[in-house]
Amino acid sequence: MAKNTQPILKRCRSLGISPAVMGYDKSSNRSDESRRRKKSEYGMQLNEKQKVKFIYGVLEKQFAKYYIMATKMKGVTGECLLSILESRLDNTIYRMGLANTRREARQIVNHSHVTVNGQKVNIPSYLVKPGDVVGLKESSRNADRMKDIVERNSSRLVPKWIDMDKNTLEGRIIALADREDIDYPVEEHMIVEFYSR
Repeated sequence: MAKNTQPILKRCRSLGISPAVMGYDKSSNRSDESRRRKKSEYGMQLNEKQKVKFIYGVLEKQFAKYYIMATKMKGVTGECLLSILESRLDNTIYRMGLANTRREARQIVNHSHVTVNGQKVNIPSYLVKPGDVVGLKESSRNADRMKDIVERNSSRLVPKWIDMDKNTLEGRIIALADREDIDYPVEEHMIVEFYSR
């Protein structure tokens, strides 16, 4: 399986992303902004696409597939694309506070700790839908590592599209994510313009 092994903080700097978006507390005083040349319109569009791909840990082929899915949905294509990315199972686990980062969430899903509607699902790209109940396997809930993760993220705000029960560590998907649920700066219209070229 292909995966992105780029150093997180270095990649964040090059794409202009705050490490906090990736779930990292580390911040860097180094700024490359002053040395960065002005980008062309194409360069800015490419940067937005690369930024969103990197945040969700999606490779090019799958990202392009999501874009095609978004063009077939009702609504604004860019917002539909973000909604699809938010509904990935690994992102859902991260949003529920059951992982410190999306990368960690992907690992938790890969290692078969997660259930959807009571059935084990180990595919990080699985797309949840309204009505689905996402949680941890009973044996995984009691693991010291999971207890530590849940405690560390107890103050993290769970988005309104997930009805989270912090006692059972289960979340019911009550809707698809809206544009206002996206908590990092992105100009999704540029991604649409990139693919429309």
